[in-house]
Amino acid sequence: MNVPDRCRVMGVLNVTPDSFSDGGRYENLDAAVSHALELVGQGADYVDVGGESTRPGAERVDADVEIERVVPVIRELASAGVAVSIDTTRAAVAEASLKAGATVVNDVSGGLADARMGAVVADAGCPWILMHWRGHSRRMQSLAQYDDVVTEVRDELSARVDAALAAGVSSDALILDPGLGFAKTGVHNWELLARLDVLQALGFPVLVGASRKSFLGRLLADDEGKPRSVDEREDATLAITVLAAQAGAWGVRVHGVRASVDAIAVLEAYRRARG
Repeated sequence: MNVPDRCRVMGVLNVTPDSFSDGGRYENLDAAVSHALELVGQGADYVDVGGESTRPGAERVDADVEIERVVPVIRELASAGVAVSIDTTRAAVAEASLKAGATVVNDVSGGLADARMGAVVADAGCPWILMHWRGHSRRMQSLAQYDDVVTEVRDELSARVDAALAAGVSSDALILDPGLGFAKTGVHNWELLARLDVLQALGFPVLVGASRKSFLGRLLADDEGKPRSVDEREDATLAITVLAAQAGAWGVRVHGVRASVDAIAVLEAYRRARG
């Protein structure tokens, strides 16, 4: 996938009852579609539809349940001309979603969770976001063990790239995601954000997903150590958008789209003024 002339904004749409930020808000088809169109109206380049929560400790749902949640939403959005990505680790869900009109597969497992995913993506010829991942939500935090998180994440993502290419996926279709919060501590997240250039040196676009995550809540904890609530992490998320865009990230994945779109527009105007 070609790197665009500005940082892209991917709006999050969770059609789940248990996602950490907006679980239960958009389970209804009309509510989900309405919110997605609102995100597009605010400037989202993509709407990322997910039917299974990947928050720490989340339990898995059956593939059929995931498909029932996402496919009607994707079909409606695609018919309205919305660019949709499907947030899933399952090849069957990706396949059904692509048939319904999704154009990007956002796989938080980087292809590790389902050996068929590479073949599905290669057959569709669509972009594939490979996130760094070490295990499913129930156990992922126990896997946050690194000697050098930046180097190890880079090397493990490089291995996922090799596997994707071996499955027949075009190198132009790949986007990498460091997987902030997935088998990472807050310290790990900050180290990865500070060294996005190491991942970019692999030669692929990079997506950053930090929106409303717990490491931001802990950073903004009150004097008694209580983390900032999920709904009060938008300003911190916006700061990450600016940092990522400045660093040359291909895109950011956020819940609140308008502020990120506006900030990127300001950054691009500033860059143009500097020549």
